[in-house]
Amino acid sequence: MPGYRGGGLLRGIARTLVVALNAALFALPFCVALSARAQQPAAAAEVKQEVPDNPVEHTPPEQPIPYSHKTHLALALPCSTCHTNPAPGIMMTFPATSTCMSCHISIATNKPAIQKLAAFSKSRQPIPWVRVYKVLPGVTWTHRKHLDAGMKCQMCHGQVAQMDRMSEATSVTTMGVCLSCHKEHGAPTVCSTCHSWPPAN
Repeated sequence: MPGYRGGGLLRGIARTLVVALNAALFALPFCVALSARAQQPAAAAEVKQEVPDNPVEHTPPEQPIPYSHKTHLALALPCSTCHTNPAPGIMMTFPATSTCMSCHISIATNKPAIQKLAAFSKSRQPIPWVRVYKVLPGVTWTHRKHLDAGMKCQMCHGQVAQMDRMSEATSVTTMGVCLSCHKEHGAPTVCSTCHSWPPAN
């Protein structure tokens, strides 16, 4: 048909579609990354510490293998990767040697500390970690009830993600702090909540 320009119009539409498709493909990885980031849990440092710092600085105990929470938590490892809460739920566990070796079978194997870790693993001996926080005698206490109530590790233990060496940085084991926190969260404050009579220990 004379003067028909439909071919040019179709080419123009095709060109526009190609540009739009290229733009969409270019943007896709960024959208996926942003979506994944939005679905990630809040970073450890964003959880508010509710327990006051210890008024006196406590020296970190010597551990059998030097360990930095700061280094490991920077990799976005959740606390539960290393610290589980088996029944009856009183204490949090230390990581099994096999948990550490799942990464360190090939990471930093030339470092003396990792070679010591590998020796513990080979001998099938647990690493004799030194517990930093200790429940005082006469106190009946469990991690499980606090975890079930929605408490996060950092609320009581402070900004562990910033610690190269774990120390008793907060006053979480003092009675006044426990009572204040229970009042703030509407938890029971009667003596029998934490103290049994006659004493169990």
